[in-house]
Amino acid sequence: MHYRHQGIVALALALCTAAPLRAADDVRPLLPLSLDELIAIPVTTASRRAEAREQTPAHIMVITREQMRDRRYKNLADLLEDLPGVDFQRGTRSTQYNNFVFQGNVSNNKLLIMLDGVRIDHPAGGKIPIAENFSLHFARQVEVLYGPAAALYGADALAGVINIITDKGGEAGSKVALGAGSFGSLEGDFLASGKFGEAIGITAGAHYQKSDRAPLDNYYPDDFPKVNARTFGGTVVVPAVQREDYTGSISSQSQYLRIDAGERLTLGFQRNRFRSLSSTGDRPSSALYLESAYWDTTIDTWHARYRFNINASLSSETLVDYSRYELDPKSRYINIFTDFANHGYDYAYGRRAGIEQNLNWRASDTHSVLAGIGYRNYHAIEAPDLPRPYDTGKSPNEQGMNYPNTNLPLQIFEARYHSWSGYLQWQAQWTPDFSTVAGLRHDWYSTYGGSTNPRLGLVWQVLPGNFIKLLYGEAFRTPSPEESYSAFGSFNNLGNPTGTFRAPNTDLQPEKSRTWSATWDWRPLRNFNLVANAYLTEVDNVIVTRANATPIQYIPGTVLTATDSKQNSGNDRYQGIDIIPQWQMHLGGPWTADFWGSYSYVKGSFRETANGPELEQINIAAHKVKLGLTLRYQDWLTITPRVQWIDDTTTGAINRVQNDRVRKTDDYTLASLHIGLHKLADERLSLYLDVYNLFDRRYYAAHTSSSSAVMQAMPQQPRTLMGTLEYRF
Repeated sequence: MHYRHQGIVALALALCTAAPLRAADDVRPLLPLSLDELIAIPVTTASRRAEAREQTPAHIMVITREQMRDRRYKNLADLLEDLPGVDFQRGTRSTQYNNFVFQGNVSNNKLLIMLDGVRIDHPAGGKIPIAENFSLHFARQVEVLYGPAAALYGADALAGVINIITDKGGEAGSKVALGAGSFGSLEGDFLASGKFGEAIGITAGAHYQKSDRAPLDNYYPDDFPKVNARTFGGTVVVPAVQREDYTGSISSQSQYLRIDAGERLTLGFQRNRFRSLSSTGDRPSSALYLESAYWDTTIDTWHARYRFNINASLSSETLVDYSRYELDPKSRYINIFTDFANHGYDYAYGRRAGIEQNLNWRASDTHSVLAGIGYRNYHAIEAPDLPRPYDTGKSPNEQGMNYPNTNLPLQIFEARYHSWSGYLQWQAQWTPDFSTVAGLRHDWYSTYGGSTNPRLGLVWQVLPGNFIKLLYGEAFRTPSPEESYSAFGSFNNLGNPTGTFRAPNTDLQPEKSRTWSATWDWRPLRNFNLVANAYLTEVDNVIVTRANATPIQYIPGTVLTATDSKQNSGNDRYQGIDIIPQWQMHLGGPWTADFWGSYSYVKGSFRETANGPELEQINIAAHKVKLGLTLRYQDWLTITPRVQWIDDTTTGAINRVQNDRVRKTDDYTLASLHIGLHKLADERLSLYLDVYNLFDRRYYAAHTSSSSAVMQAMPQQPRTLMGTLEYRF
């Protein structure tokens, strides 16, 4: 696999040096927006058109460029960790690295991630790392929509939507930043923006990050002892005295490009790549912590958007996008499931290409209609453990491999499918204080059939600055090829397990959710805002891993026994409330302060069968408190402490039938401190000092797996320091 960065780097240099370039003459101001300005910022995610936050019935949060800078949200992981209603668990599993829960919805494949309204997450719906790879150095603002949004965006917008909004090409400002810190941490990014003539605006950027991370065996010796590495048969592969030290290095990179030709045409590209060790989250007895055993994923997304006005009240937008996901063929595991041998190579591929045609009709001053149709084509490849790296120059049927230690032909699955969609949304402003929205979307998949999802909401301004919002919505999540072609077990006539395999479950159906929410948005004072969002979500056809009742026979020459596979079983139920205050204060003289925070409560339950017991949902902390304060001395100095308290959290089912879930991570309080010195070196240079885990607390994050081979509670980083220089030009 090859990653070519020369093109975008050359483009950035051209933007900085080319004679025709007309860059901005001034440096972007550093002062934050007032609460009046923050509330008035137009949002586009909730209704696919620009509107004030108070106009939409959905609960939506907006994080601005200035807030991201002062709070040091350098990537989506940083931002998500500080959001209300989110349980963020870092470094817990190789295939997704950071697991998180969004208002009770477990796993990152239930939250849609977009860039300017274009999907940039897994094109085939699988799990991906959401970590340092989703850099925010080019973002103008991030809009976080809570609740289902399938009526507008289709599949996988089950829990909500994150939409990264960027500036028009040539209007972003330019900067470069370099940072270094604890445990060999290095990071850097640049953004170059300018115009060629009056019509063409270009913005290009890139980021790179690497870290050895902490040697957790030194900080948590009881969790990472030097023990024998044994196979399932009990054979000692590596004696304890020869065991390697724990390592946990990660690296990430991203590239970004936006070109605007006038007001009508926008071209865009975004790439994110993340690499971590495949032993992340594994017990020392079950895996070897080797740098050569890693998990490396890349997602590329290209898009083109063309806009034009048909008449004064009717506008059109055509969107074409193409996205590709690929796992580096050299990615592999060296663990107990591969007998600690070299046959644990893995490979996965996903591609999506689509076109959408959207219309916006302003029927009158009080009524508007949005409508659109779309078509998407998908291609995915899913492989089991491979004896050697996948040859990307050959098709799955041409790989010519056998299952390890057998003469059985290895099965690699290839899925090709497509979908159609159509939606309609009507918004009405009945009075200056009362509005409604009604929407409906139908999606049809060649693999699963159709799903129709409505959306109904209202907004009522009870008193000036006092809004009540009610919303009902449905959503669905399509089974990814990763789930449809996933199973685990052993060959019944070959003795001990010989690695993993994949078996199809073509009957797997989408998950379907229903959510009711009520939001109270209250502004009793000009510099104080309080939002309370209560919700109830029910999810049917939940996809879980269950034992197969009968053997599976699809590989010539053998029968698969003792197998597990992904199946639809039972339903989830989540109920909770987020309370979110924001308060801006003048402290006297040149000092001001911006306070924000949240209290979140959520209760989740799961029934595996209709008549089965109600089980406590895992990985959800019932109570969470998150607080932050930015102190500002004019536009010279910012000091931002952040504190979060996370309640104890169940870590996995030991016995789902008996509801034996006694293992929990203890509650913990975690603090960070972020200091920014601005207006240095002719007012263009800023210096940042970031201290994470300020009081060096030893704490654990809950995990997603009930496997005994995986840690139920993953030790987290000790105190970490990072210093960064940023130059704006």
